[in-house]
Amino acid sequence: MKMNQLIATAAAALATGAFAVPALAAGDMSGMEMSGVKMSGGAAESGTALTDAEVKKVDAASGKITLKHGALQNVDMPSMTMAFKAKDAAMLAEVHAGDKVRVRVERVNGTLTIVRLEKAS
Repeated sequence: MKMNQLIATAAAALATGAFAVPALAAGDMSGMEMSGVKMSGGAAESGTALTDAEVKKVDAASGKITLKHGALQNVDMPSMTMAFKAKDAAMLAEVHAGDKVRVRVERVNGTLTIVRLEKAS
């Protein structure tokens, strides 16, 4: 009899706790002091993240730059060497083979395109 009573008490305690968790999570944070907390931009920051790369070739005729690049998280691409379309022709004149750069690659109309390029410091 005592074992059944113990099991019933434990089950009741677990059930009560299961209802309390969503209630706590539903509360807002208006009363919390947050002045010392650095808020992360999350998606905004990752939306502008640059990747380290090395220019291997610039092909003005095709409008492409071949890069040996690190992982491109936003387009789910591992590190490799690949040619990318440059968003604008000015990018082609800014870099030369051997330059260390930081790039942002995105899919533009289905084509992997360098949308931001800057020389690494």
